[in-house]
Amino acid sequence: MADSPSPTPATRAPDRRRRARRHVVALAVTDGTPDFELAVPCEVFGLDRSDLADPWYELRLCAGEPGELRTANGLIVPTSHGLESLSEADTVMVSACSRSRQLQPPAGLVAAVREAHRLGRRVVSLCAGAYVLAAAGLLDGRRATTHWMNAADFAHRYPAVDFDPAPLYIDEGSVLTSAGTGSVIDLCLHLVRGDLGSAVANEVARRMVVPPHREGGQTQYAMPRVRMRAGAGGGLAPVLDWARQRLDQPLTVSELARVAGLSERTFARRFRDTMGTTPLRWLSQERIRVAQELLETTDAPVEAIAHRAGFGTAPNLRHHFRRATTVSPATYRHVFRHRAARPSAPTGPTPHD
Repeated sequence: MADSPSPTPATRAPDRRRRARRHVVALAVTDGTPDFELAVPCEVFGLDRSDLADPWYELRLCAGEPGELRTANGLIVPTSHGLESLSEADTVMVSACSRSRQLQPPAGLVAAVREAHRLGRRVVSLCAGAYVLAAAGLLDGRRATTHWMNAADFAHRYPAVDFDPAPLYIDEGSVLTSAGTGSVIDLCLHLVRGDLGSAVANEVARRMVVPPHREGGQTQYAMPRVRMRAGAGGGLAPVLDWARQRLDQPLTVSELARVAGLSERTFARRFRDTMGTTPLRWLSQERIRVAQELLETTDAPVEAIAHRAGFGTAPNLRHHFRRATTVSPATYRHVFRHRAARPSAPTGPTPHD
């Protein structure tokens, strides 16, 4: 009996794996982009991880402006695609950009990002790449974030954006933004989780030796800052220094006013005009700053830190600390443990609070 003929391509059972189309991620890069923020999407989407999901993503590095592009540290970026690839991709990413590109995003890149969004592409900014999305008008009326150090500048330049400096990233469906540096990892893993499921995203995180999901927002990493208003005088400096030396003691507005030699009403008005906040809120911010430093650099119990920072009790410290940073003192200490106590300090589990 004759052997059965080998199946021809037309008669073979369909190979779903071969027929599946790869999800294309087009990463737009401008000159002077930070190395880390560029490396993260290359690690997550550029490596062949078809053992986890087949097909895996296809990453295209796209030149966001003419000429040879280099990272902030001088590495040449091998961009093999141009801006036309943005409209062809499934996901368009705009990498973090240098300060000069934040102030004046390349017009061609802005137009290409706007067109990609019009065509229904998912558009993502990494860190300061949010400036490009904002310039394209994609963030008007949307919640968005970027690195906390750019918060005041970004909010001032783009008042139509519902800017939120707290989250590590914000997912508005077709438009996503991330905070700075390490939060790029969080957003990239979030994209994988949404596209391919939690199991795949968790495995990618395990291979990168990072947590698949981090608690809290970027405010836990930003030191509380009080912005001096333009043209404000420094007449309050002596009373501010006096208060900083006594943060562990009960302090009232009337006492601060007495030290400043002003009536309570005049002092409160001048304080707000100069510091942009109230005396009591400033005191709370300064005490949070002291607590952060003690959590980072000592092994003191939370109760002791609460007394030294002027919060009185550990529950009171936890309440104000979580409200200011979105995480507990114990979580904050764990995050910054590598900056903590002396080598001779005893080791052990972080106190639970």
